[in-house]
Amino acid sequence: TTIAQMRMIFEKRLSMGDAVTRKLMRDFRLYMAVGGMPQAVCEYLETNNLMDVDRVKRGIIQLYEDDFYRIDQSGRISMLFDAIPAQLSSNASRFQVASALGDNVDSEKTLQLISELRESKTINMAYHANDPAVGMPLSIDLKKYKMFVADTGLFITLAFKDKDFTENVIYQKLLSDKLDANLGYVYENVVAQMLTAAGNKLFYYTFPTSTGKHNYEVDFLLSRGNKVCPIEVKSSGYKRHASLDAFCEKFSSRVLQRYLVYTKDLHKDEQTLMLPIYLTQFL
Repeated sequence: TTIAQMRMIFEKRLSMGDAVTRKLMRDFRLYMAVGGMPQAVCEYLETNNLMDVDRVKRGIIQLYEDDFYRIDQSGRISMLFDAIPAQLSSNASRFQVASALGDNVDSEKTLQLISELRESKTINMAYHANDPAVGMPLSIDLKKYKMFVADTGLFITLAFKDKDFTENVIYQKLLSDKLDANLGYVYENVVAQMLTAAGNKLFYYTFPTSTGKHNYEVDFLLSRGNKVCPIEVKSSGYKRHASLDAFCEKFSSRVLQRYLVYTKDLHKDEQTLMLPIYLTQFL
């Protein structure tokens, strides 16, 4: 099967060549657009029409939000869920609760709402690891986190929930074969989805640059034995990976393997394993 072949390629660190990589990336981007919800997949197989698929996904999101209102009739869980695409696209180093809910929600109530949302299994959460070592769950900051939608197909529909299907530029960009730096947050969401599906807990790490004016950010950290594996996700422009380099210099004794997840063929660049995004499932 294709999955078995991809696993073998990952384990043996083999390149597949540009033609195969392009084909697999095209298939993977279609998967991102449709998502993995059974009703959405069935609709695509029956109609081959993404507008129909998007309508099905909107129905699923509405069912989610109906359930959220049953849990919290103030509507704030729905507001948190709806804010995820905008929060990720803003590239902030944490989920900004105030911009989703306003300033009047106390932190205890917020934690309760977040807990309800997490328990619904509709999202994946990545917590900031204050000490990126083996015991990352012991050093997380419960008030510093990112949220991802558990299904990337739903994420893409949610991002344009208030607009018509024809205005959803993510579909057009994903399926046009043109790389777009502005899709980084969509790729980050699908990497979070795949890492979670593979049984990983999600952590990330930010730290200031030498000038203190900006932050480096490692998108994901995986715990492996007594080491960590930092992951940077790129939808385009992969030559520079300053955050990954700075992290590996700062914590050189803790790093087992460094990964750059991107849209090209598998490739080893000195210490960095450049991994096509569809192989993330094997990490």
